[in-house]
Amino acid sequence: MTDTNHHPLASLRLPEVKLFLGSISLFTLASRAVAVVIGFQIYQLTKSPLALGWLGLVEAIPAISLSLLGGYVADRTDRRLILLLARIVSVICALLLAIISRDADAASVLALYGVIFLAGIARGFADPATTAFEAQVVPRELTVNAASWIGSTWLSCSVIGPVLAGFSYELFGPIITYMIIAFVFGLSWFCMLFIKPKPTPTITRGESIFTSIAVGLKFVFGEQILIGSMALDLFAVLFGGAMALLPIFATDILHVGAKGLGILNAAPAIGALVIMLVSTHHPPIRRAGRNLLICVAGFGISIIIFAFSKNFWLSFVALLFSGIFDGVSMIIRRSLVRLFSPDHMRGRVASVSWIFIGASNEIGAFESGFVAHLIGTIPCVWVGGVITLLVVSATTILAPKLRQLTLDPHKFPLR
Repeated sequence: MTDTNHHPLASLRLPEVKLFLGSISLFTLASRAVAVVIGFQIYQLTKSPLALGWLGLVEAIPAISLSLLGGYVADRTDRRLILLLARIVSVICALLLAIISRDADAASVLALYGVIFLAGIARGFADPATTAFEAQVVPRELTVNAASWIGSTWLSCSVIGPVLAGFSYELFGPIITYMIIAFVFGLSWFCMLFIKPKPTPTITRGESIFTSIAVGLKFVFGEQILIGSMALDLFAVLFGGAMALLPIFATDILHVGAKGLGILNAAPAIGALVIMLVSTHHPPIRRAGRNLLICVAGFGISIIIFAFSKNFWLSFVALLFSGIFDGVSMIIRRSLVRLFSPDHMRGRVASVSWIFIGASNEIGAFESGFVAHLIGTIPCVWVGGVITLLVVSATTILAPKLRQLTLDPHKFPLR
């Protein structure tokens, strides 16, 4: 590994990496904006925490159900083509949301759910293909550096998207906001278009789809580091996530409206962005397993503080720190999937990872909405934070290889 590869801007010197970053940034900008607008819109129409929970579940059902199939397809098809088709679906979904929003009544909620279900189908194929295609665009020796920059880019747009969406919603309403989002999705498609096609992975002849998927699952569950890190993220975010309930906090607890919702939604991304930019110079690779466990615990503590806060700025700071802790763990988890999976099954390994991520985010959103409906919003969030701390404790005991993990390039055996 040369000194050039240690440079903080090493991966950004490659034109295709910059195009990949552009596509991810624009897609994230638009998708995060959609999440804020449709969440606020549905809560305004229903005033129901459970309705917000259903929103997460509606997207999770197709995304998770199709993820293994998506990983199988990504290992046998042009991954770039999959992403181009998925981006087109995103444009169509945004336009459909704009059309549905012309009739702002409770009946339109079902139609909004229907569009999100369609987006979830596209996501089931796009998520595994994204992770696998990234590995074809980014040279192996630049994995950690690229993970920091890709994460930073994703988070920058996760900051900008919610804020702009909140202001746009109040200034122009949902219809124009969705039209703008559709345009941004289209720009993401163009960035992906200018990346050259990559070779299709080597296929094991005579292997059935079920056998192929089973091989990928066996590989993941046989790697304690992979399954340990995925499970840690799954249970921590599943029970400790509060993002799905932010419309309730913004409207009924902190009384800050759509603009405040956009700022709160951006807070975790701001924190994670700061730590990821630091990581481009000082990557958290030495004692990575210990760092991962500490950061997930810090995430849980931040969520507990947020739950009890009645002050907007204290709530903002708590979410900011939740993002700082999550940013470190995101870099480590992203690098693990890249480094611990061979190219010919990287789509299938990524699909399992995305199932865990989808379960933690979308099913976690449903869990949050359902539990908040039963016991109240504030108890739901602080109990989730406590469960996150218990999950960290259990993982520390049950996954010693993860606890002792280092990604030091002088010690880590590259495959």
